[in-house]
Amino acid sequence: MKQAHSDTVQSQFDDQAQAYLQSAVHAMGPDLTQAREWISQTIPASSGRLLDVGCGAGHLSFTLAPALKEVTAVDPSPNMLATVAQAAADRALGNITTTQASAERLPFDDGHFCVVATRYSAHHWLDLPGALQEMRRVVNPKGYILVIDIEGHEDALVDTHLQAMELLRDRSHIRDRTPSEWTRLLSAAGFTDIRHQNWPTRLEFGTWVTRMRTPADRIAVIRKLQQEAPSEVQKALAIEEDGSFTATTGLWWARAC
Repeated sequence: MKQAHSDTVQSQFDDQAQAYLQSAVHAMGPDLTQAREWISQTIPASSGRLLDVGCGAGHLSFTLAPALKEVTAVDPSPNMLATVAQAAADRALGNITTTQASAERLPFDDGHFCVVATRYSAHHWLDLPGALQEMRRVVNPKGYILVIDIEGHEDALVDTHLQAMELLRDRSHIRDRTPSEWTRLLSAAGFTDIRHQNWPTRLEFGTWVTRMRTPADRIAVIRKLQQEAPSEVQKALAIEEDGSFTATTGLWWARAC
């Protein structure tokens, strides 16, 4: 019997918590700097509560916790949460707590948080509109949402190749959403005044596939897909000789309405 998607996500990530904690792509980036700046400018440090949905190894929580009163890190993976708890203790970040839950079913009261956030997780969510509605429910009426994720490409040819590479590398991948899709999704979920920034993110091929334990036969298919890709795709994704390529990390900041 085939696994359900939620089981696939669990099996893909539960044993890889340390790899994600140590991943340079996840541990740093201009998106984290911008997120910290907007949080510091907008949310009172003395009373700010943030929910980090699909927290992974916790890098967004670690970055924002010093600027807030409380951070709650949520993930379906017990090992990810244990890694976050230990890393938070190692960093003396006593205001981070963890809760096991999925994005589509958040076990919190309406309006409890000042900010709901997610980073590099939404492309795994089975019901993204439902998850965003849940995030809108638990943020207060004057609160904000912060979303960081790899962007899909607005050009269909390029996007098809990007999504195929992502799925071959990671069975739990659903879709990188384009900036125009994110605008529609956030508006439909009850957010307004949407701000968007993005940055190039180079993905070194060896570490990209090793982190996800991609099988050798799928690695070979990814490389063949890259090598046979049209010139437009090669250029747009800056595909290199060894398979490394450059995606785009997008950040969206919006206000509840």
